[in-house]
Amino acid sequence: MSTPPLPTAIVDAHHHLWHLAEGHFPWLQDGYDAEAFFLGDYSVLQRDFGVADYRAVTAGLPIVATVHVEAERSRAESLAETRWLHAVHAQHGFPDAVIANVEFLALDAEAQMRQQAEWPLVRGVRCKPRIARSPVDSVRGQPGTLQHEPWLAGLGLLREHDLLWDVRVPYWHLEEAAEAIARFPGLRVAVEHAGLPWDRSEDGLAHWRRGMTALAALPEVVVKLSEFGLPDAPWDAASNVRVIRETVEIFGAQRCMFASNLPVSGLRAPFSEVVRTVAEALAPLDAAARDAIWCGNALRVYRIAPASR
Repeated sequence: MSTPPLPTAIVDAHHHLWHLAEGHFPWLQDGYDAEAFFLGDYSVLQRDFGVADYRAVTAGLPIVATVHVEAERSRAESLAETRWLHAVHAQHGFPDAVIANVEFLALDAEAQMRQQAEWPLVRGVRCKPRIARSPVDSVRGQPGTLQHEPWLAGLGLLREHDLLWDVRVPYWHLEEAAEAIARFPGLRVAVEHAGLPWDRSEDGLAHWRRGMTALAALPEVVVKLSEFGLPDAPWDAASNVRVIRETVEIFGAQRCMFASNLPVSGLRAPFSEVVRTVAEALAPLDAAARDAIWCGNALRVYRIAPASR
């Protein structure tokens, strides 16, 4: 088998850093619950993952910039997380952009957005809506869901502060996410983890594809090619290549971005294998399209001017 073309420059559009002594991370420090975590046993993550760890995992690969996504630090410490990340950037030169947390149902949600937007690296917000446990369950219209008017009002505030929404929902909520986004013309959105196509059966992929097509119909929506790990299953390179190629076909090469989801993605595959799988999936594209997905699109979407590492 021939080696696929490897990238000469990578922007990692989604990763996390944390120091457990720096803040409170309930999911890592309090109620460990492997059954509730989508990749199962995550005990190996219950330690610091800092700059040195990130660099060790990505060593030898041409990372030119990164985007840090909030790591589910205590919601009372969201601004403190942003402050810490700016200190990390000042010392180490990355991350180059930050996706912060603001809870849309908070009484002071707009004030939080304003405060977050004042930090120079903040480009957007991740607030996860309430989701159903499976495709056959429903939470539609309940508080915190994609149909809940007070929650949607918070989502709409992002436009006023020129903040992007990073949306993370499993595939059975993608069509609902498209409906919510369509209510706010001009809202910029990045879909995380290729829409989490966890069911790789033909029926499951058809459901995922409907949602991705609905999202791709909205011109301000882009997608991250990231986190292809499956619940209760090992890394499946062939299936992941198919998903990546279909995602690029649906959205187009100019609206797709590579991302790692480190350190979480390491529960299923080493970073080198993630890169190799994405490279194989992108091999049929021309060099300009591959470069856009590996690097250029994320620089544009997150407004990054890359510095030398």
